[in-house]
Amino acid sequence: MQDDWQWVEAIMPQMVEKLTNRFRMLQGVANLQPVGRRTLALNLNCSERTVRTTTDSLADLGFIQMSVKGMQVTAAGQRVLRGLVPVMNDLAGRQQREQDLAKKLGIAHVTIVAGDSTTATGSLVGMAQATGQILGEHLPAGKNTLAVMGGHTMATVADVLTPALATNRQLLFVPARGGVGESPAIQANAVAARMAQRTNGDFRQLYVPEQLTSATYKPLFAEPSIHEVLQLIAHSNVVVHGIGQALVMAKRRKMTPHVIDDLTAAHAVGEAFGYFFDDAGHVVSKFPRIGLEIGDLAAKQLVVAVAGGAEKGAAIAAYMHLAPAQTWLITDEGAADFVLKK
Repeated sequence: MQDDWQWVEAIMPQMVEKLTNRFRMLQGVANLQPVGRRTLALNLNCSERTVRTTTDSLADLGFIQMSVKGMQVTAAGQRVLRGLVPVMNDLAGRQQREQDLAKKLGIAHVTIVAGDSTTATGSLVGMAQATGQILGEHLPAGKNTLAVMGGHTMATVADVLTPALATNRQLLFVPARGGVGESPAIQANAVAARMAQRTNGDFRQLYVPEQLTSATYKPLFAEPSIHEVLQLIAHSNVVVHGIGQALVMAKRRKMTPHVIDDLTAAHAVGEAFGYFFDDAGHVVSKFPRIGLEIGDLAAKQLVVAVAGGAEKGAAIAAYMHLAPAQTWLITDEGAADFVLKK
């Protein structure tokens, strides 16, 4: 059942929260019956308004009955309680794993989806859908500028977004960095454009290679078209990014054998925003780049990191030593199991 919760949340994002609240309320009435709303609210540490709304719904369904003595659970309500106990225990276990992982990594939130995305039978779609859900629930109303990274995971996220994300919002997508030596379809520019297309939003592109010498890229800041986009990136309120394995990313970026040897000697395990780091989160190498850096993330309203698979477990754990506290990690069971067992 635990593996199925991602699909429940995907089709009805608020359903799990509503289910949890109704179960908790029904269980509270069963434990305290006959009970009045004020007493129930005090025992459950919630408002009387919440109690009234939820118990009215439970009464309409025939699971509780009202009387002058107070609320009581009906026979149908008792059957529902018995049937839901294993379901809620399963859900509580999943939520506890997310809380345990967030605590271990020192970040605000974690969402774990089923499977292992780096296995032959795995898929990035579950994490992508979860990312769309988190953005839908937590992007503020009004104007939002989202700085997005490239990569296969981010491209998959782009493909699952829908115009619903733009409800009551004006969305502008910008690449969080310049281009790198990889497939054009998964570069940050392409991902930002695809996200804008999928949500009926706007986008700006940054036509600058990521890997340039300092002497080359600093004068580019003065170019009006580049300066405008860099300002938008700097003032973005949301960042969505992936986390890479150090040597995989070095090879994808066509770095020289000498550089790869140095990364290997330094025990680099992960990469993000042009920083390569070891398993303790120590930066062992940083390459000149244009766009966001890890230090910029602390000022962002929402930072969503999307990465999964047991193969990326070490990179994810290492990066979280550098990540801002407000980070929301979207991962899968493969990576979660690896990190929790460390």
